[in-house]
Amino acid sequence: MSSTQLFGIHAVQAALDYSPQKITRAWVDQQRQDARLKQLVGDLSALGIQPEKTERKKLERMADGKNHQGIVVAVELPAMRGEDQLKQAVAALTENAFYLVLDQVQDPHNLGACLRTADAVGAHGIIVTKDNAAGITPTVCKVASGAAETVPVYQVTNLARVLRWLKEQNIWIMGAAGEAEQTLYQMRLDMPLAMVMGAEGCGMRHLTRQHCDFLVKIPMVGQVESLNVSVAAGVMMYEVFRQKHAG
Repeated sequence: MSSTQLFGIHAVQAALDYSPQKITRAWVDQQRQDARLKQLVGDLSALGIQPEKTERKKLERMADGKNHQGIVVAVELPAMRGEDQLKQAVAALTENAFYLVLDQVQDPHNLGACLRTADAVGAHGIIVTKDNAAGITPTVCKVASGAAETVPVYQVTNLARVLRWLKEQNIWIMGAAGEAEQTLYQMRLDMPLAMVMGAEGCGMRHLTRQHCDFLVKIPMVGQVESLNVSVAAGVMMYEVFRQKHAG
């Protein structure tokens, strides 16, 4: 089982809340004595993990120079799920489905950011392609800040087949495309929905686009042609969230 290191109060608390069994080691700043850090140390000790008191410079190296807030933990990477598990999850839903589909998105920072937003809006999972796409990596986990543990990631070999199956389950497929005639804000989105985002630079593949029930765009008035895929996904996911909770 591969592992990664999480750092910072929020990320470590999320690991304790959602996957404490995956924490294998911990290190804390030997000079810090604040109450929040002491609480985390106590929670880790209760799990049988005695945090190692460490010099701040070593923690900085472990956190790649980022703000570690005095604590770093080693955790096993979350497992990727497959098509069969996706079908089981959809069948078990008791509310409108809400999935994010990433068509060959390769940047782990984008996947991590999408996971963090998906957790915030209550999405039921992210569907990614097996080929030419980012999977769960240490970088993804760090950017996701705990959301890699709370949001399932389903890796599929044939995205077109999965989209067809989702439509058979009465889930609408919405694609993001800059050339779409309708904007995101002109559509009613409080329905079972799978939202498809294309890869960095080239967008959705032709076959993926063909399986979309409708396309939308994010209105833009500036000079840039498009948004970063994780930023665009965040805008769109929050519009779905707003409409679901508008009443």
